[in-house]
Amino acid sequence: MNFQKLCFAILLFVTMIAVGSASAASCSNATLNGVWGFTFAGSGNGTVATSVGQISFDGKGEESGSQTQSVGGTIKTSTFSGTYSVAKNCTGTVVGNDGSTTNFVVDDSNKGAQTIAATSGEVYSGFSLAQGTVTCGLTGKKQTFAANLTGTINGVGQVAGVGQLILDGKGNVSGGGTFSLAGTILPGSITGTYTENANCTGTAQITPQGLSTLNFSFVVVNGGKELLLIETDSGTTTSGTAQQ
Repeated sequence: MNFQKLCFAILLFVTMIAVGSASAASCSNATLNGVWGFTFAGSGNGTVATSVGQISFDGKGEESGSQTQSVGGTIKTSTFSGTYSVAKNCTGTVVGNDGSTTNFVVDDSNKGAQTIAATSGEVYSGFSLAQGTVTCGLTGKKQTFAANLTGTINGVGQVAGVGQLILDGKGNVSGGGTFSLAGTILPGSITGTYTENANCTGTAQITPQGLSTLNFSFVVVNGGKELLLIETDSGTTTSGTAQQ
């Protein structure tokens, strides 16, 4: 066998293993177990909305959690519960006790899922990530995140922002970023404070240079490497993520 034929044989063998592994993927209700964070954005009956929260799966088909929502700029918190089912092909459904339905697809690592609302009148999509193994709270450990925010402010229009958030582990925020308020670009430094609870939820108060203080709630996911954020200022419908 010459070199080219050997390379082709190796490539074919690897491809067969990859295809075989993918086709062998198998999920069940036990695939979802423990605490996950989630974020949704879209509209319900014509009103823009976004939400960030935590959901706990028991591995047997029961789920419960809490969330912070902005519906047209009105901020509220709520709890929920319901049931879920995961098919062998790693697709699934969550049915809330309020009658809502969400369809999802679990990723290949079983640590994340892509989601879409399947309730009439709602157009929401988002994703979920497992919280993973992480120690939450003000641990004194400095962490740097790249953040991305998008949404709307009533009376202003579309807004977006990217920035570097440096959490010093003691409750202080620093960094810098660029914000767009309906197309007006505002770069500058960032200062602020934050709290982080033992259950991996938290709040942050961030003041970009030249702007008023922005208030956020967040959920820690992906072993502490990512935050899911939602702005909690009245009149805003803004959410985003921050990754290490």
